[in-house]
Amino acid sequence: MTSPDAGGHAARHERAKRVIPGGVNSPVRAFQSVGGAPIFVKSAHGPYLVDADGREFIDFVCSWGPMILGHAHPSVIEAVTRTAASGTSFGACTESETELAEMVRDCVPSVEKVRLVCSGTEATMSAVRLARGYTGREKIVKFRGCYHGHGDSFLISAGSGAMTFGNPSSPGVTKGSAQDTLLAEYNDLDSVRALFQANADTIAAIIVEPVAGNMGVLVPEPGFLQGLRDLCDGKRTLLIFDEVITGFRLGLAGAQGFYRVTPDLTCLGKIMGGGLPMAAYGGRADIMDMLSPVGPVYQAGTLAGNPLATAAGLAQLRELRKPGFYETLNKRAETWEMEMRSALAGLKTPWCLNRVGSLMTVFFCAGPVRDYESALKADAGLYGRFFHAMLDQGIYLAPSQFEAAFLSAAHDDGVMGRTLEAVRRAISRI
Repeated sequence: MTSPDAGGHAARHERAKRVIPGGVNSPVRAFQSVGGAPIFVKSAHGPYLVDADGREFIDFVCSWGPMILGHAHPSVIEAVTRTAASGTSFGACTESETELAEMVRDCVPSVEKVRLVCSGTEATMSAVRLARGYTGREKIVKFRGCYHGHGDSFLISAGSGAMTFGNPSSPGVTKGSAQDTLLAEYNDLDSVRALFQANADTIAAIIVEPVAGNMGVLVPEPGFLQGLRDLCDGKRTLLIFDEVITGFRLGLAGAQGFYRVTPDLTCLGKIMGGGLPMAAYGGRADIMDMLSPVGPVYQAGTLAGNPLATAAGLAQLRELRKPGFYETLNKRAETWEMEMRSALAGLKTPWCLNRVGSLMTVFFCAGPVRDYESALKADAGLYGRFFHAMLDQGIYLAPSQFEAAFLSAAHDDGVMGRTLEAVRRAISRI
């Protein structure tokens, strides 16, 4: 495998920057965390990406999670192609919307009713609005480092202490929005208790990634998720699980099934759309029936539940429901972890590996990495060198230290063997 044509990709990036801010439509694609020019992809199949120059890469980004079957899976492609021939959007009801909602309900026991939307951000911001409408309260609790999309309520940085409101972390987010978001520390129940004590009966919801995936993979410590459930029960506050990443990734019932903790509302996305723009939020029927047109909480979407996305989602979920799918995938991921640990043993600087199911992050720092502060200790510069050493060998990892690597069913033993050899060579260079 020769090095990617940085000059060709750089030229493509410069062209894109003339018409797209930063040349990208989602910031992490710009490679700013690792340096260099982003690759431009032409096609993908199975565990591989093919760039605009025809070079092939083993892909561990998997479109940031949706491609759990691998790219261009025949069942998904056939379903989308067949559906497109009948039209791509109607702005009216279809039976496939109902069928997908029924399948989600059957897979995720806490979801009695579900509303389809087009993105994870739309799901989380809608779930928070619904929680506020249902409880009649305004404040929410989120955790530092957990990412719930780019809604105003979520782009919040820390205040001066645990008792303070957050501050906007992006221009354009008002102080009014920020003051209704309280920040706690992931894996620290005491920080949540302190917020409840300081804010009495004003908290509508806690929203959390049950497995943090956007500061790298962080594993919930024993009792953390159940502790959140107990706190919410005692305060008549709703618990929202943001399972945009973990939904249908750790199992059909997501992280809530994996850890046996039941939220009031669940946000889903990525995998459930089979690679097309699709997300959802759902939960108890009495909460969901607060939504218009039944109740007073408004949310709408012209392309929500469009037939192409529902067809892709149905096809993918049918594959995931086949016996043994998750047992096989998670067993392969367990082997992957053990072999990665062996390969990384030759690295002379500290490292830490976190894995849950088929999600994994290697942090270039001493462990444990359990919260935002410990994640920030990772050596992002060293990760950047590792990233490019792997890219040179045809392995595409997340272009940021603070993201997950995703395994798909298409990452077979041959692919994993090539990857591990590349890891050994990469650490000898950095």
